[in-house]
Amino acid sequence: MRRPKGIKTKKSAAKRFKITASGKVLRSSAGRRHLCQTKRPKRRRSLRGASVVHPTDQYRITQSLPFSH
Repeated sequence: MRRPKGIKTKKSAAKRFKITASGKVLRSSAGRRHLCQTKRPKRRRSLRGASVVHPTDQYRITQSLPFSH
């Protein structure tokens, strides 16, 4: 068996995170997929937008996405 050449993007991280032009990592809010009828509209609105990942997790995510920064 041959070894693959080069580095690969972690597809699980690519689906979950987005890196901006300035280098910040964005994530979507948890708790928005299902059971939304039991949540208040104010809570659903606050879960709508993307938020910035904490700096302690930012390094690991950028290492998983080598071609986006």
